[in-house]
Amino acid sequence: MKARASMKLIGSAAAALLLLFTAPSALAGSVTQPGDTMGTASGAQTPPGFIFTNQANTGCRDTNPRTCFSTEVPLIAWSTPGRFLGANLVFAAGPTTWVNVDIHDTYQASGWFNPFAAAKLAWDLGDGWGFGYMLGGYANVDSDVAYSSSSLNQRFGLSYTADGWNLTANVIWGINFDQVTDDPQGTPCPTAPELGCNPNFLNVDFTGTKRFGKWELGPVGYYATDISTPVSDYRKQRAAAIGGLVGYSFKRVNSQIFATTEFYEENYGGKDTRLWSRLTIPLGNPPPPPNFRPFGL
Repeated sequence: MKARASMKLIGSAAAALLLLFTAPSALAGSVTQPGDTMGTASGAQTPPGFIFTNQANTGCRDTNPRTCFSTEVPLIAWSTPGRFLGANLVFAAGPTTWVNVDIHDTYQASGWFNPFAAAKLAWDLGDGWGFGYMLGGYANVDSDVAYSSSSLNQRFGLSYTADGWNLTANVIWGINFDQVTDDPQGTPCPTAPELGCNPNFLNVDFTGTKRFGKWELGPVGYYATDISTPVSDYRKQRAAAIGGLVGYSFKRVNSQIFATTEFYEENYGGKDTRLWSRLTIPLGNPPPPPNFRPFGL
């Protein structure tokens, strides 16, 4: 019974890895979308093999006019059978994230977001605990909904996954190589719309779910903040949200649906309410463990 429970949470490391890699933020804030890795076990190890995951979310911020934003994030990862520095080694890529932004009766744009690639190491610390470190980055791309900078992305995940639990905190630290550019793309400066502002950022995604057979239930949430000031009059953005997750494991597919609402925001102009979905599918052999869970970065 204990071995089976540990396999469930090892699977949880799988979708987390894929989703931790990408996902955008609309028109401002962090390059990695706040909340992107909720519901994943970012510190857990991933069974060897290839894994596909697709995450989609849609929602609106109660600005005036209202700002709505949707994204589709397909990802693929390879969890290698070997070990490096005693850790599970995983490679992942998300080159085709699609984004749509709609500011009511004011502005509408859609296109490709900055492509992402990364590698992750995950250590089994024993007694249900695991730690993961990911190093990756986003590439600049010519798109109205992308950031006008390439960036470095590091992630530090701590997970407890024994007895059907997924208790995870994942810290995402982003460093933009070009803090200010003459191509705003999706990130205009507040008083210089002809420029692009690309602040460094810090996100923390939280998960507190529990498995009940094939079902998964529990709270999720996030906190996000800018940690640099690209220009002197730049107003740093911060936000925090809480929500709930429901998951169900089919024979070869793990599904999750969750919703979040922000209870705090600063300099976004309004609070965001959002609906998320995620499907995680192990590809090929070996077959997925019972009640395979999203893997985490």
